[in-house]
Amino acid sequence: MVTVDDVRRVARDLPRSQEHLIRDRVKFRVGQIVYVAFSRDEKEMGFGYPREERDALIASDPETFHLPRPSDLRYQWVEAWLERLDQERMTELVIDAWSMTVPKKVWTAYREGLSRG
Repeated sequence: MVTVDDVRRVARDLPRSQEHLIRDRVKFRVGQIVYVAFSRDEKEMGFGYPREERDALIASDPETFHLPRPSDLRYQWVEAWLERLDQERMTELVIDAWSMTVPKKVWTAYREGLSRG
């Protein structure tokens, strides 16, 4: 199981990422674009995910992933139960969501930095 602090440790190292508390909910964003957000009780994590791929993600593990509320279906967004995520999967989801929000050159530089380190 992962926590908000675990996500925070990943997100703090991502270029242009900022943490905000909005309406009692922890959110991570780049500029004005939110790429990860938590429910108020911090049991669910919503994250950016390609709309055309989200049904396959949910079908692959419906005990972990689910669609957001109907009013948020227009966004590229999926939600997950934190108790069902491990560190590796959470890190992958957070970095992928972040990569959808930054310019390609930022993502490329980050990826190249990882391959060197």
